[in-house]
Amino acid sequence: MDLKQLECFVRVAEFGSFTKAAAVLNISQSVVSRQVRQLEVELQEHLLLRHGRGVLLTASGQRLFDHGKGILRQVQVAREELREQRDTLSGKVVIGLPPSISRRHTVALVSAFRERFPGCSLGIKEGLSHSMREWLLLGRLDFALLFNPAHSAQLHYEHIHSEPLMLIGSSRSDLPETVAMHDLGRYPLIIPSEPHSLRRLVETQASRHEITLDVCLEIDSIPSLLELIKLGMGYGVLFRSALAGSDSLPDGLRAAQIVEPSIPTHLFIATSEQRPLTRLAEKTLAMVREICIP
Repeated sequence: MDLKQLECFVRVAEFGSFTKAAAVLNISQSVVSRQVRQLEVELQEHLLLRHGRGVLLTASGQRLFDHGKGILRQVQVAREELREQRDTLSGKVVIGLPPSISRRHTVALVSAFRERFPGCSLGIKEGLSHSMREWLLLGRLDFALLFNPAHSAQLHYEHIHSEPLMLIGSSRSDLPETVAMHDLGRYPLIIPSEPHSLRRLVETQASRHEITLDVCLEIDSIPSLLELIKLGMGYGVLFRSALAGSDSLPDGLRAAQIVEPSIPTHLFIATSEQRPLTRLAEKTLAMVREICIP
C-alpha cells in the first residue's frame, strides 16, 4: 500500500464517486480506478461496492477509510511541520468570499497580503455560499466565509457574526421603522433566486410562520436589485452590511427592522475536516478575521 493508492481510495469514499475524486486529485478517472483496484488486490479485500450512481463502502472499506483519513491527516501535518522549519512562508492560498464581503474588502485584503507575505500567492474566488461549499469539498479553496451554510460532516464551521435582516424600500415609500414578520407578505419582494442562501433563509422563516411571500422579481445581482428598489419596483430583504461599507444606507433607500420575530443571518468560517490548513492559510485566515469581520 502506498500513499497515492490510499489517497485515491479515501477521496472516492468521501465523495462516493470516482469522477469527483479524480477532479479533486486532478488526475484522470482511469488512474483513480486503477489505484483503488491495485489497493484491493494488494489487501485481498473488496473495499467498494460499485453501482450505477457511485460507490458504497464495504465493511472492510469502512475500516480502511476510518484509518486512512487519520493517516493522510498525519502526513499533511508532518509535511507542514517540515515546511515550518524554513524561515520564510511560501506557496499559495485560495479563499472564498461572498459578493457582499468581496466587494468591500478585496482591495484591502490584497494590499495587506502583499505587505505581510511577500513571495506568496493569493487567490480570491467570489461566489454564493452553496457554490463555495462545493469548492471547499472539492479542495479548490483553503477556507471560505459562508452565510447560513448547509450542514456537512466533511466541513468545519465556526460562527463569527450575526446580524438581522431588514426590509428595504425606496426612500419615497411609506415604509415604517419596523415591520412585523406576519406583515411581510404584504410587500412585493425583489429577492435572489434559488439556491441563494438569502432566498432560502427568508422562505424558510416565512414557511415556518405560515406566511405567503409576494415575490414579484428574482434578481441575483444585489447592486441591480438595489437600483430596482430605488425606482420603487418592489422591496428587498437584506442585511445592512450587504448595502454599504458604513452604518448609513445608500441614497434613495430606507430600511425597516423585521420584528416579531427578527430574522438573523449568520456568517461562518468554513474549512475542510480532511485537509488541515497550511501555515500560510492559517496566517491568511487571521488576516481575514482582522479585516473582514465586523
